[in-house]
Amino acid sequence: MQHSLSTSGLSLSQAQSISNLCNQRCKTIESNLSLINNYSKSLVVNGVNYVDTAAEPIPSNTADLLKEKARLHATQAFLMENIKAKDTMLRDVRIKSYTYDVPMPTEPKWLEVDTASVVDESWGWDQLSSSEYNEYLEAEAYASHIGQFIHKGGVLDRLRNELPKIKILEWFEVEAGKKTPMTVTIHHTPEQLLAVHEQLATLHRQYEQRVNYFKAKVKNLVTVKNAEIAKSNAIASEAVAQENSLKRQEYMNEYRKWTEASKAAHSYFEEARAKEIANIAELRIAVPNRFQDVVDEFLQKLS
Repeated sequence: MQHSLSTSGLSLSQAQSISNLCNQRCKTIESNLSLINNYSKSLVVNGVNYVDTAAEPIPSNTADLLKEKARLHATQAFLMENIKAKDTMLRDVRIKSYTYDVPMPTEPKWLEVDTASVVDESWGWDQLSSSEYNEYLEAEAYASHIGQFIHKGGVLDRLRNELPKIKILEWFEVEAGKKTPMTVTIHHTPEQLLAVHEQLATLHRQYEQRVNYFKAKVKNLVTVKNAEIAKSNAIASEAVAQENSLKRQEYMNEYRKWTEASKAAHSYFEEARAKEIANIAELRIAVPNRFQDVVDEFLQKLS
């Protein structure tokens, strides 16, 4: 935008006042020129002369009046353009947005822990040798079948419960009204059945102890392995945590420096903006010679 702003000259308040005075005088000249006509009208009524339209011929100084009006308008336009230019400069500075062109530090890619999964009993059974696993299967089978035979509801349990209740003599009805004795022969004694129970119970305990041995061994293998996995995972997690901590500290240091530099740059920007606004606010309108006589004339009226 063209302007004549400088460190010396008219203040904006003076320029506005002179512009208003120019405008008022222009309106006066315009009003006078607008009255010019080509004729007048009058009439006589009862001996009295009445003027209907007064004569307003073109003044002999019409050219001077138009030049004066143009000179005033030119001066006013000059002053208003510079007032507008100063306002625009102030507005442009005030709406400037601050941009810090240094990119923000990029957050690092955090390490992730690759932990091992815990094992279950299927893993433990796989750790036994083929001989051990086959022995377990055999012992479990013996313990299971012997246990089924001697435990409650089994064959031996039924025989022992039935033995005291057996009737030694029973009658069999051969035909209607005729019965014949049936001989009942007991081929077990309670002592025999007890001896069988004790024999089988001893075997059952032996096989069951072997089954429990393998189960306990598997459980212990799983427990020990999972403890090793937990320890290994803890060591890995700690290593990753330390590495991420170093990365985080480094990132935070960079971010803090960036933030401080950004704040400093922003502060400098605002200081420079305030100084620029102050400098623009001090600007005045340097009047060129072509408008100086009009300005001087109205300045005398303002003083």
